[in-house]
Amino acid sequence: MDLIVNLIIYLVVFGLIWWLVSLLPLPAPVAQIVRVLFIILLIMIILAVFGILPASFLPRLTL
Repeated sequence: MDLIVNLIIYLVVFGLIWWLVSLLPLPAPVAQIVRVLFIILLIMIILAVFGILPASFLPRLTL
């Protein structure tokens, strides 16, 4: 249960950051690089939450 709550919180925060960055007036090449970096970060968050990658860069959330 704690795993699902952590994943939901991380995805909501990630979505909010993605939305705020998408509001920035970035040139097309920079926006493409930022989009790729966000997708890589999303994959790393999902893998870290499920324990495939070490989650040393993610703070532990406790409710």
